[in-house]
Amino acid sequence: MADYPLTAESIKKEFKRAGIHFVVALPDRVTSHYLLKGLLADPEYKVVQVCKEDEGVSICSGLYAAGHKSVFMMQYTGFLDSINAIRGVAVEGHFPVCMIVGLLGKEADVAPTQSKKYGVKIIEPILDVMGIEHHLIERDADAQQIAPAIEKAFKNCSPVAMLIGREPR
Repeated sequence: MADYPLTAESIKKEFKRAGIHFVVALPDRVTSHYLLKGLLADPEYKVVQVCKEDEGVSICSGLYAAGHKSVFMMQYTGFLDSINAIRGVAVEGHFPVCMIVGLLGKEADVAPTQSKKYGVKIIEPILDVMGIEHHLIERDADAQQIAPAIEKAFKNCSPVAMLIGREPR
């Protein structure tokens, strides 16, 4: 797997570097097989699985209020479904909700805004309008953006989104 562009291990390494011990997740087809299963098996992480994305936004905010750092993993369709919770809690409430958003169906090496999948195409413009910093993660080298982005989100009490552009192995 060393030659695979994005590995679950590179993402986990960044979570550890950022001091993440809680992962809130609604399983999605982009991150579940290697990343989420690996996190579930790792005793360093507490994984909270949720049924709806807006629950995840609230749980991450509650964990922050209790002094814990977390990330929230979901698919882009769930991001779209939870916009009001993200707006009200993370953006207007100033909570550092760190979202790991799987871009299911995004073509490799194509910018999300150039995707043929309409839902993928609109993610970055929506994040921009909401004032949410975002980073596209498609290769292990891109994963190095994760820890600094999480640290900045917690320092500034603002949400951030890591857009996972291909399934990590």
